[in-house]
Amino acid sequence: MGVKKAALLINLGSPESPKVKDVRCYLREFLMDPYVIDIPYTLRHCLVNYIIIPIRSSRTAESYKKIRMKDGSPLLVISRSLVDAVQKKVNIPVEIAMRYQNPSILSAINKLNSLNIEEILVVPLFPQYAMATFKSAVESVENYIKSSGFKIKITVHPPFYNDPNYILALTESIKEFLNNPFDHIVFSYHGLPERHIKKTDLTKRHCLKVPNCCNTPSPSHQYCYRHQCFETTRAVVEKLGLPSDKYTIAFQSRFGFDKWLEPATVDILKNLPTHNKKNVLVACPSFVTDCIETLEEIAIRNKELFIAAGGNDLKLIPCLNTNPYWVDTIAGWIKKFEE
Repeated sequence: MGVKKAALLINLGSPESPKVKDVRCYLREFLMDPYVIDIPYTLRHCLVNYIIIPIRSSRTAESYKKIRMKDGSPLLVISRSLVDAVQKKVNIPVEIAMRYQNPSILSAINKLNSLNIEEILVVPLFPQYAMATFKSAVESVENYIKSSGFKIKITVHPPFYNDPNYILALTESIKEFLNNPFDHIVFSYHGLPERHIKKTDLTKRHCLKVPNCCNTPSPSHQYCYRHQCFETTRAVVEKLGLPSDKYTIAFQSRFGFDKWLEPATVDILKNLPTHNKKNVLVACPSFVTDCIETLEEIAIRNKELFIAAGGNDLKLIPCLNTNPYWVDTIAGWIKKFEE
């Protein structure tokens, strides 16, 4: 009898509800992660609990209210549907966990341990590597298994920013939106402080230090979020046949006063109408599941800013969600692990 295996998909998470108290709880857990706000604990505690949460909780709660689905947050509802679709195509148990809030990584691993699972394929649902997402999720799994004493081996699926099947799924999800006239497409990735990019630089002398660093070969690219965002875009636009003047790469969701990756999505969207690009598409390839950053930040707030700046229409291209190509991609990774 072979080793009993399972797969664990991990996404970021969302509050239990759009109530302010639940949003505060989520923000506290998320922002106190030292991989998210990477400053000393005391400073981080004061910043999160006495500045960010008091200022942002009510506004963030209102944003979650705008996008909430009947059965909960879109991120959670869609993630569960994704697991259901994948489970039908594979022969081992598949679970979903959130890095923050519920269903927690702890509860998912406990459940798999109760099934006498001996090896888990951990799939962080973050296409590009970042310590605030991929590294944090993987370490959370490793630390819990170690502290619990469970005899479970883990295999971690690497970032899939250039995986041919992921690129195919992403390309197919965008392609249908190009059938109608549009002026420009913005590939909007989640932003990161530049210091995160420098921290994950294996050489400590390449990222954001060498001219054209992301296009200059380096071992640093293995953990460089910026390079991997560019590579995802390059592969997709090549398959779509998009000319260079028809698209822009940008970074969204910045906060605080540090220097973040540029250009900012909001600045690009405000500027496009001045160049007579008034019908715009936005794709968000760093997200595989629609969430507050796509459904509220892009499709509501940024759309309003774009139109106020003179644009006519902004269409959000949905994330991969339960796209059949995406379901087949994940199922394919799991089937290889089953062998």
